[in-house]
Amino acid sequence: MLKEKIYRLLEEQSDAQETGRWVRLGLLVLILLNVLSVILQSVESIDQVYGVVFYRFELFSVCIFGIEYVLRIWSVPAGGKYQGFWGRVCYACTPLAIIDLVSILPTLLSLNFLDLRFLRIARLFRLLRILKVGRYSKTLQRFSEVAVDTRSEMFVTFLAMLLLLVVGSGTIYFVEHEAQPEVFSSIPASMWWAVTTLTTVGYGDAYPVTALGKMAASLVAIFGIGMFALPSGILGAAFLARIKGERHNELVCPHCKRKFGEDEDG
Repeated sequence: MLKEKIYRLLEEQSDAQETGRWVRLGLLVLILLNVLSVILQSVESIDQVYGVVFYRFELFSVCIFGIEYVLRIWSVPAGGKYQGFWGRVCYACTPLAIIDLVSILPTLLSLNFLDLRFLRIARLFRLLRILKVGRYSKTLQRFSEVAVDTRSEMFVTFLAMLLLLVVGSGTIYFVEHEAQPEVFSSIPASMWWAVTTLTTVGYGDAYPVTALGKMAASLVAIFGIGMFALPSGILGAAFLARIKGERHNELVCPHCKRKFGEDEDG
């Protein structure tokens, strides 16, 4: 059935589908070329010479992505999860489908509006096509799955970072306000210093001058190094655990649940 073939061609990630792999590779290359086109088009000297080429390439890309989007909406019932009209509507509201729509809609709207400001906005939205790469990359899909699996731990870590930000900015405000009333004029104004200190960026536009303020800043910087390392550790451990789990499942028989090469007596 044509609908099932289109669905397997666009949605399934099996390497056994040679044609589907080439289709996904072609779409991936087209996405990367679109991002490169937006980058080069921001250079005025290049845009003046090759503006027409960029415009035609954009129309070609929109046609391809538009056909892809329509085919995905049309063939999605073949997957079994989204059935009928409302099933297609539910699929169109999924994050990946919204990204597909956003990647083409601004350009289609800009064809009817000649306002240069709208054209600049449409060009900016074209950069969102890089998000479509996640549809064709198993590694990026693993990252998104890991982010979902660790959402509770990441939320707690975010709250701890927010608490440290408030405490650090409040402390430096009360310590440095009299010495530097313009730099640390309020706690919200001091949050900029706290962010640059906690992230160890340190732009140097705001810094303590009193002895007590320097001691407080040292403590905030030390705690910031440890606090901002937590998300990396959580995501890294979860990512490695998922990879090991996938490799373990590959070595286990899906029927008897025995490892390949394992004797019955073993």
